[in-house]
Amino acid sequence: CGPGGCRGGRTDMALRCAAWLAAGRQPRGPRREGTVRWSSAAKASAVKINEKASREKILTLESMNPQVKAVEYAVRGPIVLKAGEIEKELRKGIKKPFTEVIKANIGDAHAMGQRPITFLRQVVALCTYPNLLDSPSFPEDAKKRARRILQGCGGNSLGSYTASQGINCIREDVASYIERRDGGVPADPDNIYLTTGASDGISAILKILISGGGKSRTGVMIPIPQYPLYSAAISELDAIQVNYYLDEENCWALNVNELRRALNEAKAYCNPKVLCIINPGNPTGQVQSRKCIEDVIHFAWEEKLFLLADEVYQDNVYSEGCQFHSFKKILYEMGPEYYNNVELASFHSTSKGYMGECGYRGGYMEVINLHPEIKGQLVKLLSVRLCPPVSGQAAMDIVVNPPVPGEESYAQFIKEKESVLNNLAKKAKLTEDMFNKIPGVHCNPLQGAMYAFPRIFIPSKAIEEAKAHKMAPDMFYCMKLLEETGICVVPGSGFGQREGTYHFRITILPPVEKLKILLEKVKDFHIKFLEKYA
Repeated sequence: CGPGGCRGGRTDMALRCAAWLAAGRQPRGPRREGTVRWSSAAKASAVKINEKASREKILTLESMNPQVKAVEYAVRGPIVLKAGEIEKELRKGIKKPFTEVIKANIGDAHAMGQRPITFLRQVVALCTYPNLLDSPSFPEDAKKRARRILQGCGGNSLGSYTASQGINCIREDVASYIERRDGGVPADPDNIYLTTGASDGISAILKILISGGGKSRTGVMIPIPQYPLYSAAISELDAIQVNYYLDEENCWALNVNELRRALNEAKAYCNPKVLCIINPGNPTGQVQSRKCIEDVIHFAWEEKLFLLADEVYQDNVYSEGCQFHSFKKILYEMGPEYYNNVELASFHSTSKGYMGECGYRGGYMEVINLHPEIKGQLVKLLSVRLCPPVSGQAAMDIVVNPPVPGEESYAQFIKEKESVLNNLAKKAKLTEDMFNKIPGVHCNPLQGAMYAFPRIFIPSKAIEEAKAHKMAPDMFYCMKLLEETGICVVPGSGFGQREGTYHFRITILPPVEKLKILLEKVKDFHIKFLEKYA
């Protein structure tokens, strides 16, 4: 701005002048006898622009998409935000009854100290920086896989876009993995879609399934307790959530009679056409028996439901007598009447299992018996996000195409894999046993996955205080636990639970010694909590 005001009517200069005026300051300009001259027109223009700058926002809580506002995701909800605030206070030197926040709210293996699988990281490193292919520090079996992945990338670079469905050779490897896992049940690479973690695939399938309005709006049947991705996606898509309850008294078993109850009641207000299964369970850790899966498939066939099988914890099975059975395998073995008709989408990920590679966001879904025209629509939908992260695709390839006997990396790979899984099994048993020694706490066996979901007794006095704070009782409990011990867990109300019952979800991922200390702290807190509110 010069002494004559904002020259040439330049809006950016006028805005700057408006900001100076609002702050009560004089704009810079050539000095004349120690003063700066402004024309009255320039002043009026600047004030007018400043008034416009302070107008009401277009996007507010009232004007935003109501479906997005309805979304809740407890795993990263209010309690985690509070944990972040406490961490900042600790860094500033504010004294607490603890020295660190332990985030036991999420299944983030590497953040909890689990070491990466060497072979997986070697292949991804080679793909990321191909010059390393000439290095003698990397084994030949890792180089072989890296070269094959790079040949499937445009310009032999991980930095290029891929086909929306994913790199073809990786989809072939996924199909081969499924065939090996399921004892020879055929898998077609054309039915494989690489995804940004399993969540991306689940959201895409739900998006293409949901339609109608009023009583014909799509109903999606989900287990309670459930992983909050499902309720969040259903809210975002404005679908109808149909709850079916797992049987806590029977180790969180799935009962077909409960499925039928939920379905029949839902028909009065929506069109139920999707059935979601999480096996092994999150947050409940149960592993479904073969008989249970057969019953569910028969129910879906009978009621014409589209099946979603969330199988990201398929490597995480710990209890004796329990075994992972894929829905695809059981469906095939039930005969052509089922296998050629039941529509099924199955999901897997790099984030869980023994890998714990959450940050790569690698995953896949296999979708069978999809209508040919819908297949095209699904590819079109996926193409909007161009492609999944290519480094995540590479990581997924190593999950499904690991070293085999006779290859130079096999011994180290198996040693690392078994070490992780054996350690998790040990921690699952430790967690179950320690919780069941605490008065007012009951924990079902942790058959699989990587969480405990104990039921906790909350006295009526604490429930009343929670209501006074406008909190769910288990949220109140978990917030007190965080504030007094630094342990961050997720209240059961974020996953769903039967009325009048209270739980929390805690991961079993911390190292054994740290997990023992954590569980002892929970025990001490719970006993004091009962004494205070009894």
